[in-house]
Amino acid sequence: MTAEKKRHTLKNTVMSLPDKLIIFLGRTFSGHNHDYLMLKQEFPPELDWFADINVRVDLGYLGMKADYRGDRIAIPTKKPRKSQKNPTPQLSDEQKAANTALSRVRIFIEHAIGGMKRYNILVHGFRNRKVDFEDDAIGVCAGLWNFVLSY
Repeated sequence: MTAEKKRHTLKNTVMSLPDKLIIFLGRTFSGHNHDYLMLKQEFPPELDWFADINVRVDLGYLGMKADYRGDRIAIPTKKPRKSQKNPTPQLSDEQKAANTALSRVRIFIEHAIGGMKRYNILVHGFRNRKVDFEDDAIGVCAGLWNFVLSY
């Protein structure tokens, strides 16, 4: 019988500018957490967090338009489910074009997250037991990534 090591995955809310500069890092959550629930913990929907800024998110944030106030929240259109009435669900050409345009803008945040992950402490299983050390490690990696971008 072998003891199986449990791998801890780290997730947090990241906000970035189009030039890949990281401007916000949320609290770090260990394990499997839904993106939208983490956002709601960081930014309670009762306040006008996103009223005056452009927000572009992925399908992990479905329901954001209903919970948060702001007319500049962009979420891609989800493909309909397969059913007996609709055996081959498809998005319209307009929906596909809108999703493509949104993903072309959102790719910069993915590049910023990838830039942080160039530092191996974020890629491999995190085994440290110090309280809040995950937040410190991700903060240092984000700072190093922003420093790399600055020169």
